[in-house]
Amino acid sequence: MAASLIERARAGDEDAFRALTEPHFRELHAHCYRMLGSVQDAEDALQDTLLAAWKGLPGFGEQASLRTWLYRIATNTCLNALRSQRRRPAKSWDILGVEPPAPTRMGEVPWLSPYPNPLDSAVDLPIGPEARYEQTESISLAFVTALQLLPPRQLAVLVLRDVLGFRASEVAEMLEVTLASVNNSLTRARASLAKVERSSIDAPPSPDSAEERAVVTRFVHAYESADVPALVALFTDDVFLSMPPLPLEYEGKVAAVEFMRMLLAPGRRYRLIPTRANGQPAFGAYTYGPDHAWRASGLFVATLAGRQISQVVRFEPSNFAAFGLPPELSEG
Repeated sequence: MAASLIERARAGDEDAFRALTEPHFRELHAHCYRMLGSVQDAEDALQDTLLAAWKGLPGFGEQASLRTWLYRIATNTCLNALRSQRRRPAKSWDILGVEPPAPTRMGEVPWLSPYPNPLDSAVDLPIGPEARYEQTESISLAFVTALQLLPPRQLAVLVLRDVLGFRASEVAEMLEVTLASVNNSLTRARASLAKVERSSIDAPPSPDSAEERAVVTRFVHAYESADVPALVALFTDDVFLSMPPLPLEYEGKVAAVEFMRMLLAPGRRYRLIPTRANGQPAFGAYTYGPDHAWRASGLFVATLAGRQISQVVRFEPSNFAAFGLPPELSEG
């Protein structure tokens, strides 16, 4: 059946080409997201991958599987994007009348964006026995952010080897480099990643478990009540807060207090709509304004550590549509 579709696609049958490639769309999109850290960039890379595959299908020799061939094209497409440096720049603070607290440090990944669920078809896929990361972990915000700090070649090798479990020889062929180069890049990437991974924190509770729901409920209640002490009590001592594309980043409970006070002014009304992003609890935040309307104010993604929160990333309301969240809520 597959051979017949390939022959029809090579003859110019677009329906046959789509039947061949569509089963791989979701996992290829997730792969591009891991490499690029941006949903929009991943969508562009996926489209470029499919175009290149359509044009290159006559040269597909079937020595490798179609899936491996598509990953080869997608990976090199992402590498070209990374090397072109066409990334979203950091944004300057533009909220009049509000002065942000002094950041702990400045972020290096302003192009980061949240990945909408459902993720099942993106992470429930066959992986090689050498993969070192759980598929849900490999799409988490913390992991994807850490990947963005790697040099492009090291990033590609680590994702192909440790996330997807391709053999070193397969990766060498995909990237057209030597086996020694692959092994050297992987060693360097693992060492760099180990420096930024936070291995001391507790594991997150299972998705939609009673433990996770309890933390989410406490977060929603504290936020909607503008109860900064209750919010900070949920945080780990080394909690990390950021808000790309703004480069300001805050680490630790002292900084978290100032961060949350900036977001939650006393006397105002707030509402959170739970959702999920990157396999993690997320919330669409709305603020009730003087025009008597609930308007989108930010999308929060929380990283849980046991019964606490170790990281909160706030994204701009422009991400709401991808999560099925409206820009405004009706009164009620």
